[in-house]
Amino acid sequence: MPLTPFEKVPQGPGSLRLLSYNIQTGIASQNFRDYLINGWKHLLPSPDRIVNLNRIAELIGRFDVVGLQETDAGSLRSHYLNQTEYLAMKAGMPYWNMKVNRNLGHLGQHSLGLIARQEPEFIDCVPLPSRIPGRGAMVADFRLVGERVRIVISHLSLSSMARHQQMEVILNLVKDAPHSIVMADFNCEPGSPEIRRLCDNSGLYLPDAPPATYPSWRPKRAIDHVLISEGLRFDIVESLPVGFSDHCPLAVQVSLNRGD
Repeated sequence: MPLTPFEKVPQGPGSLRLLSYNIQTGIASQNFRDYLINGWKHLLPSPDRIVNLNRIAELIGRFDVVGLQETDAGSLRSHYLNQTEYLAMKAGMPYWNMKVNRNLGHLGQHSLGLIARQEPEFIDCVPLPSRIPGRGAMVADFRLVGERVRIVISHLSLSSMARHQQMEVILNLVKDAPHSIVMADFNCEPGSPEIRRLCDNSGLYLPDAPPATYPSWRPKRAIDHVLISEGLRFDIVESLPVGFSDHCPLAVQVSLNRGD
């Protein structure tokens, strides 16, 4: 896999390279027809899924912290493979954790995943309110040159009303942290009322021009976001043009904002 412009920029000691990625349980998509043609892959195993997961692992191995949405924790469709653990192992990253949000038994273990190069000091998983149970958030605290940074990983609902309620929970998760990062499939655009409200009430902010991440074959909508608190700054923000899912991965480098 060739270097992206992102990787050609030096990384300083007070920075983190982050990737937020909805991997669609390892199903590659090239057009909207694939939702119909490959719909069976959401229920049954396929031999090309592991090939695609290996491509994803090669990508995520270039980052410090990775937040995954739509990963499977081990069911029929994934050959009973915990995809977060597998990706961490293949990427050579020693720390991982996952949260099953929607347990459908053998039919699906819908999960969030966290993969990291350094061990988090604290990790927790909380449910998020939704009409159909199955949304949640992972919370992990890391040290960046001695300062605590809280990272929240999530996948929000399609409903605007549910997203407003879910962002209230996220607000409470970050309000007391000295530095905060929220990386998620928000399922809404940067100008949505719910994102504006979260930013207004939390001090979190988006990059100046959030890139489009969906659909991966012709990105038009910015619905995957990384938000950071005021003590941090964005160095680089890129939507990576790969077709390993129906979303593009969102790659971000952030640094402590020390006024230099």
